[in-house]
Amino acid sequence: MGWCQRPTEDGAFRLAVGSFIEEYSNKVKILNLDPNVRTDFQEESTIDHPYPCTKIMWCPHTAGTDTARPDLIATSGDYLRIFRANYNDTNPNPRAWEQTHLLNNNNDRDFCAPLTSFDWSPINPRLIGTSSIDTTCTIWEVETGRVRTQLIAHEQEVYDIAFDRSSQNGFASVGGDGSVRIFDLRHLEHSTIIYESNPTRPLLRLAWNGIDANYIAALGMDVSEIIILDKRVPCIPVARLANHRAAVNGVSWAPHSAYHVCTVGDDKQALIWDIQQMPRAIDDPILAYSAGGEINSVQWGALYNDWIAITYNSSNPGSTLGYLEILRV
Repeated sequence: MGWCQRPTEDGAFRLAVGSFIEEYSNKVKILNLDPNVRTDFQEESTIDHPYPCTKIMWCPHTAGTDTARPDLIATSGDYLRIFRANYNDTNPNPRAWEQTHLLNNNNDRDFCAPLTSFDWSPINPRLIGTSSIDTTCTIWEVETGRVRTQLIAHEQEVYDIAFDRSSQNGFASVGGDGSVRIFDLRHLEHSTIIYESNPTRPLLRLAWNGIDANYIAALGMDVSEIIILDKRVPCIPVARLANHRAAVNGVSWAPHSAYHVCTVGDDKQALIWDIQQMPRAIDDPILAYSAGGEINSVQWGALYNDWIAITYNSSNPGSTLGYLEILRV
């Protein structure tokens, strides 16, 4: 699930949501919701997507950006796919999306190592970085669809990648070797390991603070806590957020605050934390929400700072339904 970062004329929310079906028949749906008029989502369009998306992201959009620039959505899975919205003069909402890029991070076109995640650089939207189970990270040039650089980032699978929110040259990754590593596009012969789990436990996701780039959040496999890292003080987390009662599945920083972060997990809880008192222990969240099932993803609205989107599974036995909710903070 991903928020659109591009403002709409009527102020409506737009989100892209992907299905998780263990068949070659998945979908990405583009939804909109005007919170001032209605409380139900409206479906704008649907994109066919063979395998489930491991991540969905709209092209970053910042204040002052030309609104005439194309509307783009990227997804990762078997390939990195980029879709462009097709508008017409009578309908401001696109009813069709054209796939403009199908990018394989392996030179052998008969084989494709699955992509676990990706990130679109907020500083330089011409760059997208992908992570793969083949131990590599690949930096793509969006306009040409060419590889800018590819490197072996970890000894085992790479599960996530995130660009530095304050620099167009920095990015971080996490992987099956339990480490968090920081890279600089200008000096890729070296990386900085700022954390290694002990005992070794795979790290699945990371999130880079958008206000204070010193802080990175990471979560491990089957762990009920989030660690907060300060890249100036490597090796030891500056905070552990450990109030979940089951595995944590997602983490998202507030786009307007350096000290607030939302975590979600299999305990059906979405928790918001205030970490201003670091390095003192942070025992409890400041807000909590109970969903109708195990929450598998979360994203704080970049345009709408008071809103958080979550997705979760149905708790009914045998049900394959998934749900999207938008929560107001």
